[in-house]
Amino acid sequence: MKFEESELVINQDGSIFHLHLFPEDIGNDIILVGDPGRVETVASFFDDIELKKQNREFCTITGTYNNKRITVISTGIGTDNIDIVVNELDAIANINLKTRTENKEHKALNFIRIGTSGSLQENVSIDSFLMSVRSIGFDGLLNFYANRNSISDLEFEEALKKHVNWNNLLPSPYVVDASEELVNKLASKNMTKGITISAPGFYGPQGRQLRLPIIDANINDKIEAFEFKNQKITNYEMESSAIFGLSKLLGHKAVTICTIIANRRTKEYSKDYKPLIKELIKTVLDRLSI
Repeated sequence: MKFEESELVINQDGSIFHLHLFPEDIGNDIILVGDPGRVETVASFFDDIELKKQNREFCTITGTYNNKRITVISTGIGTDNIDIVVNELDAIANINLKTRTENKEHKALNFIRIGTSGSLQENVSIDSFLMSVRSIGFDGLLNFYANRNSISDLEFEEALKKHVNWNNLLPSPYVVDASEELVNKLASKNMTKGITISAPGFYGPQGRQLRLPIIDANINDKIEAFEFKNQKITNYEMESSAIFGLSKLLGHKAVTICTIIANRRTKEYSKDYKPLIKELIKTVLDRLSI
């Protein structure tokens, strides 16, 4: 199968369209961060840097840490950007950009999102670390792809929709697990494991109301109370569902680890989370390089 020019867009220099990257530019282990400025923070821990590239909000640095080749890329905010980043990284790993044909051997990538998040449970405190072992997509992105049911927990989805009385005007939520292999590799004693909602916005989609009312003012109370097979939803963020879902469909591995900077139940916000982000980055790099 040949991928046509309108479907696989390649720049004049031969690089992939948005990321401006070539296959040789990335390592197998890829750290995803939302903020382009955080790419430099991650790279500041590298022993050496071999590549720096940026186009729009997509900043990439590849280097080594403890002899491990690692790439860090900024995605910007939201699952729409994740759709670009994961698909284009998969393309440069598994499609010959010159012939526009799929490579004979599949190359699996490891995606580790490091970010910030807001807790939905009182016992998940600010300034703590939370590893997302499962993500719930309120964004609807995975619903555009075939075979989404094959990687989703349909029973969990139906139970959640019934519990919150899901509005049919909203995209149907999907539920996808993180990579068990990456969870086991990166988990540490100072991390809580949880179930994360990825919302398609910061305000209304996460139950915030400023000047605009939302269709369900009690949505966060319902989510906090929801429990399925002894599992409770722990936090909100904005990217993990698409990372987990696209990775599973494309044959990659993914996990998310966030610093909790706000607690929506206790109404607390972190006084200074930046040192904690650096601590989390160092923890992930150390465990990746074992």
